[in-house]
Amino acid sequence: MLKGLNIAFKDLKIESRAREIFISMVVFSLLILIIFSIAFSDLLSSASKTATVASGVLWICFIFAGTLGLNRTFATEVQNGCMDGLKMCPIPRNSIYLSKVIFVFLLMLLVEIITIPMFSVLFNYQFTAIIWVGIVILLGSFGFVVVGCLISALVIKARAGEMLLPVLLLPLSLPVIIPAVSATSGLLRGEDIFSLMSSIRLLVVYDFVFFAVSMLVFEYVVED
Repeated sequence: MLKGLNIAFKDLKIESRAREIFISMVVFSLLILIIFSIAFSDLLSSASKTATVASGVLWICFIFAGTLGLNRTFATEVQNGCMDGLKMCPIPRNSIYLSKVIFVFLLMLLVEIITIPMFSVLFNYQFTAIIWVGIVILLGSFGFVVVGCLISALVIKARAGEMLLPVLLLPLSLPVIIPAVSATSGLLRGEDIFSLMSSIRLLVVYDFVFFAVSMLVFEYVVED
């Protein structure tokens, strides 16, 4: 755990200087928001109509920005030859996986912290039940990153690996995307939290199971 945190701190330190991945994620997310705000401009006068599209728009921003971040995370390590160095270090290989999960998850959170207020401004929408919405977004983002880091490590050395990542990632992450979008949509439409607990429980179970499985199989995924 500590070794994974140290590697994640190294990645965050490098990214804080270069800001290559983070800026591209933020710009991509804001671009999607602007396009949708123009496309749905007829709905912006009605809060109820905006609430029906809000969940879909937000999760499209999060997923595509997250995929962009996942694409670059392992690619940067391979291009610089750091991946071979990490594999030769006397540390459990799943520490490398844990570090990438922490790194991409934190980047996604920062992008979401910027995206949500921008959505509120562009769509003239006031969020309700923001704490529960935040919890659902945290759970959904974690599940998406957990799957994404494993797939990213799997395809990184493949020909056209950057093209393969979204092709494999999007279908495999559907079990977390569907309940996350469903729960977010229900909360934004003002539904009672207890009626959405089945979706939230599904998110928790999916996050736990896939994280445990990924930690177990990662060393075989990056094996030479």
